[in-house]
Amino acid sequence: MTDAVIRRATLADVAGIVAMIADDQLGATRESLDDLTPYHRAFEAIDADPNQLLVVAERNGELIGTLQLTIIPGLSRKGSSRGLVEAVRVAESARGSGLGTALMEWSIEESRARGCSLVQLTSDKTRTDAHRFYTDRLGFTNSHEGFKLKL
Repeated sequence: MTDAVIRRATLADVAGIVAMIADDQLGATRESLDDLTPYHRAFEAIDADPNQLLVVAERNGELIGTLQLTIIPGLSRKGSSRGLVEAVRVAESARGSGLGTALMEWSIEESRARGCSLVQLTSDKTRTDAHRFYTDRLGFTNSHEGFKLKL
């Protein structure tokens, strides 16, 4: 996907990012474009934290992908950091184009450049196509069970 530019997100990108997050079976029940105030607050917190990278992929002025990369310092693995990838989305118009691979490869290289010893992510159990993508195409291993507690 050489015609897409991956760049740090700006406040002006928030509505487009939320639209991509809301455009699937899971996000449709959790997200709303009716009031962007909470998303703007979240963006400001993310943007102010040097260990957070919210990025978008843009082609011809259109947002077509996004992800958030968090760098987590840690004591395990001899004090190494890890990259945590969250909220990966590719706009419907760009699905199947290789953009997901480009976004993930970007996050892997950025994690490596920041001294991380591994990259990790979670994916909802219902996203079986995404699971195959992460393991078969990108070489991730399904090594752990994830747990969440809704507050």
